This record gives sequence, structure tokens and C-alpha cells, in this order.
Amino acid sequence: MTDPYTPESGDPRYAVHRYALDLGYTPRTNRLSGTAELHVEVLRPTAELRLDLVGLQLGSVRVDGRPHRQVKQGPRALRIRFDRELDAGQRLVLEIAYSGRPSPRRSAWGRIGWEELENGALVAAQPTGAPSWFPCNDRIDDRARYAIRFTTDREFFVAASGVPGPVKARGGKRSWSFELDVPTATYLVAMHVGGYAASPLPLSERDASRVGRLVTPAAQAKRTLRAYAPVPRMMDLFEEWFGPYPQNDLTIVVTEEELEIPLESQGMVTFGVNHNAPAEQRLIAHELAHQWFGNSVGIAAWRDIWLNEGFACYAEWVWSDASGGPSIAAEAAAHHARLARLPQDLLLGDPGPKDMFDDRVYKRGALLLEALRRTIGAVAFRRLLREWATANRHRLVGTAQFIALAESLSAEPLDALWRAWLREPRLPQLPPLPPPAP
Repeated sequence: MTDPYTPESGDPRYAVHRYALDLGYTPRTNRLSGTAELHVEVLRPTAELRLDLVGLQLGSVRVDGRPHRQVKQGPRALRIRFDRELDAGQRLVLEIAYSGRPSPRRSAWGRIGWEELENGALVAAQPTGAPSWFPCNDRIDDRARYAIRFTTDREFFVAASGVPGPVKARGGKRSWSFELDVPTATYLVAMHVGGYAASPLPLSERDASRVGRLVTPAAQAKRTLRAYAPVPRMMDLFEEWFGPYPQNDLTIVVTEEELEIPLESQGMVTFGVNHNAPAEQRLIAHELAHQWFGNSVGIAAWRDIWLNEGFACYAEWVWSDASGGPSIAAEAAAHHARLARLPQDLLLGDPGPKDMFDDRVYKRGALLLEALRRTIGAVAFRRLLREWATANRHRLVGTAQFIALAESLSAEPLDALWRAWLREPRLPQLPPLPPPAP
């Protein structure tokens, strides 16, 4: 079945193992055209496959290299029909040519997806914006690998999820290539086109060979590099807590526009120029932590979003404590007091689609982790976070698996904790802090 939080997205009858996207884009006219090649496996017998595609026009479809004409395009999807039922386990290669002027799609969470900027474009796809720029099986539990080639006018810079490959120039165009070789949900594939330049960005204070990149307009590069100077310390700290960095690459994009919120994607994070302020440093920690929680350790259903956002918020507190700011306990106390003044009608374990991006999910998830730390002890808690992140590297998980791991490391039953924090709407009290070690 499809995810009840996004019932109009995705098709559970098949899975995509690999996408090969070959796209061309003209920023001046916001014109996108290209071909998407999907390597799919049928999961249960069916005579039809559905692909999400919004706001773009189908050109042609080929199946295993042969033209296929039994295709119907609706406002949100393509339906590819077959003369006979496909068998479970059967593999196909779907090749879809399409074009149009991409734009954000309307959703219950606002307009999401491809966003045209004054000088280029970006993709903000969470949770269902990917079909605004390529045909896909837009399910959170259908992770695939990607090869992307993106051709645009020569004066523009392109950044995308994946390890950058060769850039080839021809005439007034340049083609940029990227390889995303870790299992990735469609909403975590990002694209940026703009007047950018790339600068090396150290990713560790301990290992000078580990370098990512910071992508931003040249005019703001110096002050942006200063704003992101803490990144190497953050990465080292998070590796101490959560284990080795799980992605093959890291690109930080800082746009010349102000953005309301930062955006995480696989091996990439995006900020607006307004996030260069020192007060926004917690957001850098939050988005970097998503490379472990949400992007590597991925949820199989949107109802478990606290496993993404609660962990990323807790990482903010870990960074604050380590960098001389308020301690984890102080952050927890402050956010608990704020949440106590808000409506007490949210179930953290199943918040519903309307509230899944509510800040109460984020902060209550972090508070649950702090309650767990105070209950099982700091040593067991650190072991829990590290085992959770490393054992589930690039795997799909759910709340039940986290509960099982936590209980395996706890000396006492935790039923009351799970019930109070996950299954009841009223905000529980935090357990008292343990006495300091002698």
C-alpha cells in the first residue's frame, strides 16, 4: 500500500533500483527537457505501472528499448499499461522522454519541488516534490541509486546530490555529471543551478585529506566560508557520537537569496544567505546531522518522522554543549517549557500528515531522547545512538526497531517512557538529572 501520509504518491507494485537522468535546462526561459531511465523490479503481479510526474509533458516511453504506446498521462502521474500481467521479480528498463517549464507542485505542505530563482533554480522536494522535475516512484521507502547529467548555459554552475564527475563544455553549454551511489529516496535528490563558484571546505580538523565543497556566489564566498568555519569541528563531534560520516560526499550550497528554512538532501545541505549569521549556527548542526539521521538511517513511513527530526534537533544540543553554549540539559529544559505552553494534542509516534512538520514533532522527539538518556544513563545512551546510526547505515527503519535496540541496552523496563512520549498527547515531565559522577 502507499504511505497514508502521502496517499497520492508512489506505486507499491514495483521498486526502482537506479535512475539515469539526462537533462537539459535553459534558465532564461525556465525550460527543462530530458530523458529519465528507470531500472525497475516488479514486486507483485500487475499489468500497469504508475510513475509520478507533475507539471511536465510526456514525450515518449520505451520499455526495454522498444517504443511503448500504452501510456496515459494524468495531472499527477503516468500510467504505463501492458498486454499481459508482469510477474513478481521481473525487471524492466523504462525510458521516459519529457519536457516543459518546471514549477513547484501544490501540496498539503505548500508549494514544493522545482523552484525558479532570479538567477537559476533549486529543488526543495520534501516530501513529494521530486515529480516536479523527473518521473519517479515517489515513495519514501523506495530508495535507488542515481546517475545525473545536467546540461545548461555555459555561464551557470550546477550542483546536485552525488559525487561530481567531469564537466564537459560544448559550444555555449556545459554538461555536469554526478553519481549518487548510495540508496536514496526521491525527495532527497537535490539540484541547484545558479551563478555559483565552489570553494574547498574542510570536513575534519583531524584529517586534512577530508574535503567537501562550499558552493555560493563568488561575491559572498569569503563571509560564507567564515560562517561555515565550524563545520570541521561539527563533523568530528558527530562522528564521535554517531559513527563515521555515512555519505560519499558533502556539498554545502548557500544561495544569494534568503530562504525560510534550510534544506537537507543526500550528501548536500542548502542554506540561504540569511543563515550566514552566527545565531543560525544551530541550523548548520541540524542539517549536517541529517546526513546520519534521515539520509543514511532512513524511515520507511512518514509517521516515524521523529526519528529524522528529533535526532537532528538533539544534535543541535550536542553541538551547543560541546561548543560552549547551553548544555544539553539546559536546552532540554528551555524547549520543554516552551512546548508545555503549546497545544497538547500531538502524538509523536503518529502525528498525522498535517502535523508531521510541526516544530513540536522536532522538539518533542529531541526531548524523548533526553528523557531516554536520563533513564538509561549517559554511557548506554551514547552507545545506543552510535549503534543505531552505524548498524542501520543506509537502511530503512521504524520506531519499533529503535525501541527494541534501546530496551536491549537498558537495565530497566522502558514501557512507561514509550507510552508517555510516543502514544499520549500530553507532554510528559522530563526525568530528573542523574547526580554527577563522584
